[in-house]
Amino acid sequence: MFKTRLISGILLVIIAFFSVYFGGDVLFLLLLLTSLIGMTELYKVVQTEKTLLGAAGYLAAAGYYLLLRFDRKEEIMMLVIAALVIIMAVYVFSFPKYKSEQVVMTFFGIFYVAVMLSYIYQTRLLEGGIFLVGLVFLSSWGCDTCAYCVGVLIGKHKMAPKLSPKKSVEGGVGGLLGAALLGALYALAVSKWGGVRAGAFEYAVICFVGGMISMVGDLAASAIKRNHDIKDYGKLIPGHGGILDRFDSVIFTAPVIYYLAVILL
Repeated sequence: MFKTRLISGILLVIIAFFSVYFGGDVLFLLLLLTSLIGMTELYKVVQTEKTLLGAAGYLAAAGYYLLLRFDRKEEIMMLVIAALVIIMAVYVFSFPKYKSEQVVMTFFGIFYVAVMLSYIYQTRLLEGGIFLVGLVFLSSWGCDTCAYCVGVLIGKHKMAPKLSPKKSVEGGVGGLLGAALLGALYALAVSKWGGVRAGAFEYAVICFVGGMISMVGDLAASAIKRNHDIKDYGKLIPGHGGILDRFDSVIFTAPVIYYLAVILL
């Protein structure tokens, strides 16, 4: 299991690196596909992935990405309202086929997966975005890795025993400090070899805050799974589970990193 998980993790890092490096349509299409798969995993939880209700969610997500790609952000709110109207229309005219929870989860999935993940693409579009996107993964996966290592070594106090019994307060603190350190080191590397002025303090702060948000994202995904008695969202990534199992923290971190980069940098 460890070997499988390691190999899958390395492949994920390679795919992420090259998609961010090329950016543009490569990153756009990969995120669109990832979002649709992630939404499918979420919709499976409430059994709407192959229904007209689910199709409305997929269509809205695809429409959102197209507006983003062609820089029509002023029309996104119009799309949001249209998506809600269409989803409610399906609910009303199919009544009582769907439960209210299924309707709410369908609309929620558009934002939780598609919109949140799209901020990786939006971060890439910023000045120096090719390096800024790295902060998303450093503050999420980096924090998670550091938290795991510190938790194994000195973890004693449970952070959220009912959601994730293995996570500890000590591990959480270690994860945040580790993420901040990785951010500072990343800034130094970017400044030296990337030809971009990057402040170690600013990058450390961004990764620290991003690390806190990533923990919320991780636990939020776990809460949904616990509520529906499932272990993993999917089996797409061997040793990790589904898209939502591996990108649960990234989903929350991406928009936070985008706005922190805009404000601080």
